Amino acid sequence: MAKIFRIEGLVLKSKKEPMFFRKEYKALKEEHALEKLYSDFGGLYKVKRSRIKILKIEEIPPEEVTDRVLKALV
Repeated sequence: MAKIFRIEGLVLKSKKEPMFFRKEYKALKEEHALEKLYSDFGGLYKVKRSRIKILKIEEIPPEEVTDRVLKALV
């Protein structure tokens, strides 16, 4: 059964302040959610994995979901 994970971290861009992010993903394991995050950020922002610093990964209950699309799926 799929779980919901909230990932918080920083994107380190050259010559700029780090950009904070908080994303939620539905995945079977924590590692799968992390891979999806790396894939999304690499595609959207052209950021390498080494420039993404993860601060916290936590499993959350469906009631705490803030992402509109994910909330509609749960």
